[in-house]
Amino acid sequence: MEALSLPTALSLVAGGGAGLSPELRAALATSLPLVQRDYRFERVWFWGCIQGVRGAYYIAQGLGPDRAAPRSRLYSLNCLDWSLLTPATEEMLALAEEVKGRFQGDPSFEYSLAEINAEAAARLVQSGKEPVIKEEARLIATIEEIDRAVGIVPRGAFVKTPLGSVHENRHFEGLSLVEAKKLSSYFHFTEPANLKNKTLLEKADLDPSTDFLNSLEHDIPQGSWSIQLEKGGSVVVLRSLLWLGLTFYHVPMTKQFGYVYFGTGEKNLDLPFML
Repeated sequence: MEALSLPTALSLVAGGGAGLSPELRAALATSLPLVQRDYRFERVWFWGCIQGVRGAYYIAQGLGPDRAAPRSRLYSLNCLDWSLLTPATEEMLALAEEVKGRFQGDPSFEYSLAEINAEAAARLVQSGKEPVIKEEARLIATIEEIDRAVGIVPRGAFVKTPLGSVHENRHFEGLSLVEAKKLSSYFHFTEPANLKNKTLLEKADLDPSTDFLNSLEHDIPQGSWSIQLEKGGSVVVLRSLLWLGLTFYHVPMTKQFGYVYFGTGEKNLDLPFML
């Protein structure tokens, strides 16, 4: 969610019980504009918080002109001092999937892969690397995985230019209340690995400049999203049941939307048995 509209946005997603203390909100209001200035980002989004056993990681994202380009990610332990994270690699993602359980809250903490996955540890030893994964690497991979799986935007909020770059749609004035209640009105804000093949009849109603992402209606398993109307029906809230703690909000007929994550950084692997 936008750093500039953080107080309002947090109040709109507070129905799930997650939020920040007044002290942390004040710290973010001071530090995030400085992050935007120092790193020369066009926009800064507050991504959320991953709660560890001994501390919490507060995450921010920096965006450039192309909104679909890889984002710069930063973390803080106190919402004041920020450290830039290295981009996630496929190797990081694969290793992080082997680690289970809560985060510790210490970026330098090391997980021993020999105790988790002997085969993965042996491959690292053969390549001359230590069979360990630092919590900072797990943090990078978890943020990337959550963004790929449940980072979403309303249909029409962004447009794709003929050159392939993605920008905010200046003509987007929000979804109608009827459209805002449909899963098909929301897209995953990440490059689609397998864009859903549609029939010619379905394609007739699509606009290539706005319908270039995968819709939530095709998510597997079906039923992994919960849609509710809150604040007297004036706000549409989507919550992910796959990554518990991810909340998206949109105020129909306005440009206000965003998502935030407050959780432990663990995927709900029991979801298929709960539906």
